[in-house]
Amino acid sequence: MLSTNRPNTQAHDGQVIVGIKNNLQNVSSLPLAASTYTMATLVQLVQSRIDAANTVVNARAHWVDASATYETLNTNVTKVVRALRQYVINVYGPDSPVLADFGFTATKRSPLTPEQLVAKAQKAAATRKARGTMGKKQKAKIKGTVVTTAPATPPSATAPAETPAAPPAVVVPAPVVTSPKP
Repeated sequence: MLSTNRPNTQAHDGQVIVGIKNNLQNVSSLPLAASTYTMATLVQLVQSRIDAANTVVNARAHWVDASATYETLNTNVTKVVRALRQYVINVYGPDSPVLADFGFTATKRSPLTPEQLVAKAQKAAATRKARGTMGKKQKAKIKGTVVTTAPATPPSATAPAETPAAPPAVVVPAPVVTSPKP
């Protein structure tokens, strides 16, 4: 059995219509699903589902085309409206009442206070330190060293069996951070 998607249903309905026309023309009426159908009304019913599916396909195609047209137009118009807004602000000024006629508002940014600037710089420095971010020169000064341990002596044949020891740990020292030279 095929899956019940729209194209498969349409193809099956077409076959049902062919079957009705070829094999059931001598039957006057059929009682089906609590209704009685003549062969002509049965064919019309099945054909109506095919027609509805075609309508859905066409409507979707129109919708996809209309959506693509809108997206293209929206992109272009947005660029033009932004440029127009900037033009109006440049010509009439950011505080002009003419902006309201267009439905535009000027961007208002309040300057940071000295305390806010200090807090902003401290937060940036703390974030940089917490993330361990460094510039090229600081990274170039970092050299890692590997500490090796002496290999374990193999057990002798006469010695009692020992449990195997854990592999030696490799210790890598933390990076050395020096302040940049002025």
